[in-house]
Amino acid sequence: MAGLSQPVLAGVVTALVGFASSFTVVLAGLRAVGASDAQAASGLLAVCVASGISAVWLGLRHRIPMSVAWSTPGAALLVATGAAPGGWPVAVGAFLVSGALIVAAGLFPALGRAVAAIPRPVAGAMLAGVLLPLCTAPVRALVEVPRLAVPVVLAWLLLHRFARRWAVPGALVVAVAAIALTTPVSGLGGARLLPAVELTAPAWSLSAMVGLALPLFLVTMAAQNVPGMAVLVGYGYRPPFGAALRATGLTTVVAAPAGGHAVNLAAITAALAAGPDAHPDPDRRWIASVTAGIGLALLGLGAGAATALVALAPPVLIEAVAGLALLGALATALTSALAVPAAREAAVVTFVVTASGVTLLGVGGAFWGLVAGGVMLLLFRHRSGGPAAPEPPPAPATASPGPASPGSGAAGQGVAGPASGGPASSGPASVAVASAPSGGGAPPTPRAAGRGPGRRGVPGRR
Repeated sequence: MAGLSQPVLAGVVTALVGFASSFTVVLAGLRAVGASDAQAASGLLAVCVASGISAVWLGLRHRIPMSVAWSTPGAALLVATGAAPGGWPVAVGAFLVSGALIVAAGLFPALGRAVAAIPRPVAGAMLAGVLLPLCTAPVRALVEVPRLAVPVVLAWLLLHRFARRWAVPGALVVAVAAIALTTPVSGLGGARLLPAVELTAPAWSLSAMVGLALPLFLVTMAAQNVPGMAVLVGYGYRPPFGAALRATGLTTVVAAPAGGHAVNLAAITAALAAGPDAHPDPDRRWIASVTAGIGLALLGLGAGAATALVALAPPVLIEAVAGLALLGALATALTSALAVPAAREAAVVTFVVTASGVTLLGVGGAFWGLVAGGVMLLLFRHRSGGPAAPEPPPAPATASPGPASPGSGAAGQGVAGPASGGPASSGPASVAVASAPSGGGAPPTPRAAGRGPGRRGVPGRR
């Protein structure tokens, strides 16, 4: 029992930190694309349960701590995109198509390589443009509702300084207290506190496929799945990328009619389950990811209450909490976007077009940002007669000081900005690398083949 308590506790912490740090982003995103409060609660429940099922299956099947979460940058994309013509059913159809594309990437490596072909600066700039609107919400909240926002921001600052892992959950607790003190209890009278699944028949339109489904797939792959693999590789594992994509893509497809937008590998919170703090023996850390999956599924049962609470608060306050959770991800994405001097102008154009929130021909700014950045790179390549953005060789992740922090490094579910490097396992070459795993010292180099029982996916285990 003593050997189980440490990874189980690490899994519980992973689930709590992940859920509390970014469920507000998910609710804001689902409501932005047309979901009612009941449909948003159903979507949050769906991604929690789908993430839990994927994490339990992958952990038990491969004995590797493969943490699974919802796509926080994908939810931010929904906020930036807004409601598509056709409303919520069209958004559900886009979720389903995005999940199918993730499954296809797991089945056909060529599709993954196509995602990897997106230049790193352009991918980072697109993600930064998607995140920017939510990241400005804390500033707007300080002006519009200072009595509620000031305590939230102060709590985040203090915890970010002394207990970074708990910065966003702590800010959320203060926000809940502020809402409770300023909102009559009668406001919860008509709210549905118990979870309920609200199924929606999907609908499809070309503009939603191009403007929502495709960007959601790209953001989820570049900012979640590939960085999540890089975290595991950094801790010495050789996880099966194709199997992970097939599992998370399939659960996304199943969850889509209930409102689930995207399920994927976690990145920053993956370090909580994959690092030495989860267990000294790497072959026992899968217990932490399985526990985290079970915990996240159980936390999904509170989706109705969470949605009711969000509905009582001023929208800008909820967006402010979500923005605080995404500040670290924005910093990482901007760093990646501007890392290659020859491609900075293309990255800036991509960022500006994406952040503008424009809609042209029914297609949102994220797609047009990619198009604009690609055109800029082609123009520079034509002018210079060679590639515009030579990239340095991938470098292994190094540990950053302090504990892993969804509030500092990324959103609670492990957002990481696109960069270089990536997993050495089967699957596409990465356009992204996770923020350096922390909280347990520098991750070791991949260990020799065959050490320890049950290490499927480790080279030499055939």
